[in-house]
Amino acid sequence: EGDVLGIFYNKETQEDADRTYIHRGIAKRSFNLGYKIASKFDLSKADALMENGLLGIIIPFADEAKPKTLKIK
Repeated sequence: EGDVLGIFYNKETQEDADRTYIHRGIAKRSFNLGYKIASKFDLSKADALMENGLLGIIIPFADEAKPKTLKIK
């Protein structure tokens, strides 16, 4: 929203009620995080992927922030 990147997870209590675990590893808790992103990044083109339990977020530079090239004669 605007220049703030929000990341959140809401744990559902019913999900764990029917399962039996030998080892749970990292605890799953609800969380809500917000990060203010500089204007040189374009949040509307952000992409995220979950791989091996890690969340990766890719935020490209905005078109205005990209370096300009000049032709030299």
